[in-house]
Amino acid sequence: MTSPTLLPDGVPRAGGLRHGRPKYLEVRGLTVAFDGAVAVDNVDINVVQGDLRFLIGPNGAGKTTIIDAITGLVPATGSVNHTGIEILGRKVHQIARLGVGRTFQTASVFEHLSVLQNLDIAAGSGRNARELLRRRKGVDPAVQEALEIIGLEKAADSRAGTLAHGQKQWLEIGMLLVQNSDILLLDEPIAGMSQDERDETGELLRRIAASRITIVVEHDIDFVREFATSVTVLAAGKVLSEGTVAQVQADANVQNVYLGNAGLEGH
Repeated sequence: MTSPTLLPDGVPRAGGLRHGRPKYLEVRGLTVAFDGAVAVDNVDINVVQGDLRFLIGPNGAGKTTIIDAITGLVPATGSVNHTGIEILGRKVHQIARLGVGRTFQTASVFEHLSVLQNLDIAAGSGRNARELLRRRKGVDPAVQEALEIIGLEKAADSRAGTLAHGQKQWLEIGMLLVQNSDILLLDEPIAGMSQDERDETGELLRRIAASRITIVVEHDIDFVREFATSVTVLAAGKVLSEGTVAQVQADANVQNVYLGNAGLEGH
């Protein structure tokens, strides 16, 4: 796996390439207001392929609202540019078709269907009805690749409802992969996981971030410190600090406003 290249200030640049030049997500002046209250205030974020970016901050900092705005779930002003294409203001399904995928804190899978069937349905989201009804010969190559990436090859024929909590999250990520999502926005993917599941999820995030734009909302600072290549710290809807874990850890504003005296070394 190709490691991210570092800019002079230590912030990761482009890493592994899928097709040609690295893709990017450039957020500029993003602002979201609800009934006059500003939830996201003029936020700028730039993430490139190969950078495993984490959004952290206290409750109410605007982390999930940023993801909601990028994916079209809430109205926003500013600009969200996906590799030269403006996506802000488009409808949810249009944004998804442009390669932007997201997960929620609770995995959403078809529990009565097998892992393979879940992935096959997701892979069929871009096909017409005739193609979906046609009997397939073997496993779709994109589905097989996703099974290998998420580590569920041996569970391919198991009902999704029988999977462990962590495995359901992996399956949901796999469902985004088969839809050719170039941008993955993951909201607290390790919530409720065992330590082993958390470690495996961290390694999964590293694998997918090598060739995709990956942004993770997370509260667990130990997990962030172990797996993040870069961090954006939010407070009261604004960007408080940004850089590597070491850089934001050393930022006095982060320690005072978000982490208190413990800093990023706290648990």
